Amino acid sequence: MTDYETSTAFLGEWGCFQQQVFFLLSLTVIPNGLTGLSTVFLADTPSHHCLIPAQLNLTPAWRNSSIPLEQESSQGGALVRSRCSRYKLVDILSFSEKGLLPDVDVNLSTVPKESCLDGWEYDQSIYISTIISEWDLVCDESWKKPLTSSFFFCGVLTGSFISGQLSDRYGRKIVLFATQAIQTVFTLIQVFSPSWTAFCALFFVVGVGHISNYVAAFVLGAEILSPYVRTVYTTAGVNLFFAGGYMLLPFFGFFIRDWRMLLLGISLPGFFFVPLWWFIPESPRWLLSQGRIEEAEAIIRDAAKKNKVEPPSVIFSLLQKRRAHNICDLLRSRNIRWISVTLWLIWNTLTIAYFAVSLNTANLHGNVHFNCFLSALVEIPAYILSWTMFRWCSRRLTLSSSLSMGGLFLLLIQLIPTHLFSLAIALEMIGKFAVTTAYSLVYAFTAEIYPTVLRNTALGACSMASRIGSITAPFFIYLRSYSVSLPYILMGSLTALAGLLSLLLPESFGMPLPETIDHMQHFPGCCQRKPYTLTHMREEENAPE
Repeated sequence: MTDYETSTAFLGEWGCFQQQVFFLLSLTVIPNGLTGLSTVFLADTPSHHCLIPAQLNLTPAWRNSSIPLEQESSQGGALVRSRCSRYKLVDILSFSEKGLLPDVDVNLSTVPKESCLDGWEYDQSIYISTIISEWDLVCDESWKKPLTSSFFFCGVLTGSFISGQLSDRYGRKIVLFATQAIQTVFTLIQVFSPSWTAFCALFFVVGVGHISNYVAAFVLGAEILSPYVRTVYTTAGVNLFFAGGYMLLPFFGFFIRDWRMLLLGISLPGFFFVPLWWFIPESPRWLLSQGRIEEAEAIIRDAAKKNKVEPPSVIFSLLQKRRAHNICDLLRSRNIRWISVTLWLIWNTLTIAYFAVSLNTANLHGNVHFNCFLSALVEIPAYILSWTMFRWCSRRLTLSSSLSMGGLFLLLIQLIPTHLFSLAIALEMIGKFAVTTAYSLVYAFTAEIYPTVLRNTALGACSMASRIGSITAPFFIYLRSYSVSLPYILMGSLTALAGLLSLLLPESFGMPLPETIDHMQHFPGCCQRKPYTLTHMREEENAPE
């Protein structure tokens, strides 16, 4: 059997072909950065209070005092207007008609209260409208806000389950473009949502496309590019372009204050990527795993032409078509089973921390657009650091250290006094930086651990398992209504524990990408194996231990 890396070494590391694949695949994930955290603005809750009907004949004094004041824990104990109750209108109308004054003739603490029977009045200084103000998702309906994001992540869970197996069976390229079309088209359809239920149903489908095209682009680049460039692509390249899309989101949100127009704005860029179908090739490595030697050689010969090098007369030889694999193979033998379960737990914890911190930007003190931009900006150095660490350091140690540091800083936030807003935001951004670094590392690390025959399925399964975390992440933020520090305690503890768990994973630094299940390193990581060689190729894929 011919080794893929050796057979394609004549192409070089960084020719025109590799540059084209690197940048075009990275470009395809920009819409993901726009869509993935769009609920920060789409589902933000404007300041609001009960609506007092304009036609009600109240004196100015009683109209100004019709809403009770409550202590707001998230604002340092300041007194603010109640969001969910008002004084009983029948009573204050009677006081107003009698000429009585609030807090002079009438003790307001004795006046009975009622819910917002006439709806709510929303502040429009930041947003013209959000889905919260559109469908009154506040007070007794406030649980629908985190559930909105959870529907999206349920779609991500479904997409992770479906697309990984489809990609390993039908190819990386077709899944990449099909799911990118799904994300773009259904985001556009969301603009016309007549109800919250319809919005969530469409958001579910957007989630299916969102993760599927990202994983397909990630694996496609990892399999086409040479070892050195692959490291840059999987840790920094594709993620920096995602962060670029994420950084554009607050600019869209700043200039487009209506949620329907904002959705229209973030959906349109997806249509510009249709022509890339004719410039991005299928993975030759995947084609070889399917026994399609002629197609793989055609792509490599075209790459040689672009790089202006002469290919050998025979590029691949002695290849055998392997049996098809599916998600069940991730649990078939003892070694791959323990690796899979460990990675699923780590991915799950990472998504809780990453998405909870990212979605929490709307709750931070200060301008929501600036905080969202800052949250996106810290990802840039995080991805650069992840590439640096991945290039020269142990995979296990870098992943463990970044997870542990992220957990530590998230735990420290609860110790900051409520009036020190800037320090609390700084600690949260440092925690986001560490968690983002770990997120970038675990994607690349996972791609190196699993073999070609299962790589896309494995990444899809890891992403699928992690969606339990992303589905629950919005509800971690919802816990703020009970205790502001509770989300940070839970996120910090789980992230630090995941850092310890990652030390059990096998090391892949300096190892070639495994082609078959038999090539995988042993679990736990202390049982280091030597890189596999082509002279010792035992196929044990069907032999459960």
